[in-house]
Amino acid sequence: MQKPFYDPSKSYEFNYKYGPFGGFKIQSSKCKKVSTQIKKLEPKFDLFGHKLYLPFGIPAGPLINSNFVAAGFKNNFDVCVYKTVRTKEYPCHKAPNILAVHVKNLKPDRKSALIADTNYSQPLSITNSFGVPSTSPKIWQHDMQNAVKSAQKGQVLIGSFQGTTNESGSINDYINDFVLASQLVKETGAQILEANLSCPNEGGSNLLCFDTKKTTQIVKEIKKAIGKNTPLIIKMAYFENDNKLEEFVNSVAEYIDGISAINTIPAKIINSEHEQALPGFGRSKSGVCGSAISWAGLKMVDRLLKIRKKNKYDYKIIGVGGVTNKDDYYSYINKGADVVMSATGAMWNTDLANMIERKKWKLK
Repeated sequence: MQKPFYDPSKSYEFNYKYGPFGGFKIQSSKCKKVSTQIKKLEPKFDLFGHKLYLPFGIPAGPLINSNFVAAGFKNNFDVCVYKTVRTKEYPCHKAPNILAVHVKNLKPDRKSALIADTNYSQPLSITNSFGVPSTSPKIWQHDMQNAVKSAQKGQVLIGSFQGTTNESGSINDYINDFVLASQLVKETGAQILEANLSCPNEGGSNLLCFDTKKTTQIVKEIKKAIGKNTPLIIKMAYFENDNKLEEFVNSVAEYIDGISAINTIPAKIINSEHEQALPGFGRSKSGVCGSAISWAGLKMVDRLLKIRKKNKYDYKIIGVGGVTNKDDYYSYINKGADVVMSATGAMWNTDLANMIERKKWKLK
């Protein structure tokens, strides 16, 4: 396996300052060849009016600053999402933040813990626990502007954001913070916005996207603030219940332009000594991504497509989860995804977009 572009053996702060690494640090000869061939062609795929060479990219998370984003674009990941930002500085959880887990198909109702280690092997699955860190807007706005500028012909940047509760726990303050975050992101020139609803519902026990009423209030106010001409994507988790998923989509559909699914599936994580693997309070459970959740991402795409057809909605479907090779990309496309993204797979295989590009465009 390649050296990943984000080094899991180092802290978030180290990666932010010195990364990216691996294939993102030095562009491969294969990548250069594909890039040269593609530039002779015209992008033909459409995402909210933006023409793309390939509807494939990297979701919120691994691209932690403009250096990572620029490397993503350079390696032909044509849709790059700048990691989720907040309206104020927010610290990262203690390292380690990424560990390998070994499970075939992780189900949401799993009771037994997963043993985590540093053996990153195929089929690749990891747990990641960062706590959605953020620099202050003074820092990330300037950096996101640079990320926007790094997109070349046939590429587009998406700015991800979320709200943060304050000590009062006021729902109105929470909504207002989401709205402010969206406005700050839009000021950077990011032409597509993504609201992270798959984070913990701060002040609640569930993920925010599982609170349909609160989510609807939030996305309604965000859309009002950013305007109808700025596309709004929502990032959500896996829904087990079909009726609850359709109820959720029906409630938010008029305010959104796209749905990105899924994020991770949480599980209890322990080490070989059967102790909590990730240090700190509230980290006994952590989100799992990679190969182990591909079944869930594909199932969500299938269900979101059926809801879209049934109700004649026009939202875009961004399929995420367990895309580690070119066949996974086509599995998502065949299920009905308009765009496909890879986080874990792309981190360890920076040539992934080039592999798909060569097949899609029938390049040598």
